[in-house]
Amino acid sequence: MSTDGPRHLRRLASRLREHGRLAIAVSGGVDSLTLAAAAHRTPGVTAEMFHAVSPAVPAAATARVRRLAAREGWHLRLLDAGEMRDPRYVGNPVDRCYFCKGLLYRAIAGLSPWRPASGANLDDLDDYRPGLKAAAEHGVAHPFIEAGLDKAAVRAVARHLGLGAIAELPASPCLSSRVETGLPIDPALLAAIDRAETVLRAVVPAATVRCRVRARGIEVEVDRAVLARWSPRDRDEIRRRVAAALGPAAAAGVSLAPYRRGSAFVGDKTP
Repeated sequence: MSTDGPRHLRRLASRLREHGRLAIAVSGGVDSLTLAAAAHRTPGVTAEMFHAVSPAVPAAATARVRRLAAREGWHLRLLDAGEMRDPRYVGNPVDRCYFCKGLLYRAIAGLSPWRPASGANLDDLDDYRPGLKAAAEHGVAHPFIEAGLDKAAVRAVARHLGLGAIAELPASPCLSSRVETGLPIDPALLAAIDRAETVLRAVVPAATVRCRVRARGIEVEVDRAVLARWSPRDRDEIRRRVAAALGPAAAAGVSLAPYRRGSAFVGDKTP
């Protein structure tokens, strides 16, 4: 276990105290859950937690937020940011996340006078993140970035806080990120993706899994080492289970491939 957790937490706590009061957007992943737990436990900091319930958010993520909020005694507020009613989001353009995050932060601002905060860390600055543009426009704080913490440091803080399995959660962006750019975002399709990935995680709980919806059909991505271990019979069984979970969405068949970060994104990543 890393011994850096206490040091990272001290740096984070210093930044949190500078803010004093925060309205934290909690998605259900390791970053936002760790930020919320740290803020709630830091003397001199008052935090409200906000979780958007949406077809784009895996049911397991919402359940995880509810469980930790109950255990920690957070003031948790659930909201509907309304992205599924916004044609700019539903059309799934290259900057889809910009519209989603803008709606989220606007909704939080309508419910809390405190500065909104996100769990973005230093590693998020290495990729195309239109959501960060929306965050800047809404004055969102990024305490992990301010404290100089990357993903590994966030996990070390989570372990130090005793968050258990949360510290080891694989990265899992919203379900809409599985849909190839330009294909419309549909709640029924997102529910099917969630069912398929739940099946996959039951088979390989510690691995990164993605059920990608592409114009040519469904492609299941898993960590390369996991895929290499599967026999032809294993692969046939995985395809069968995923197809059953997807239902009509799998009409064009299911293929398997090594995991590639952001591979459903098609377009120019120029900010």
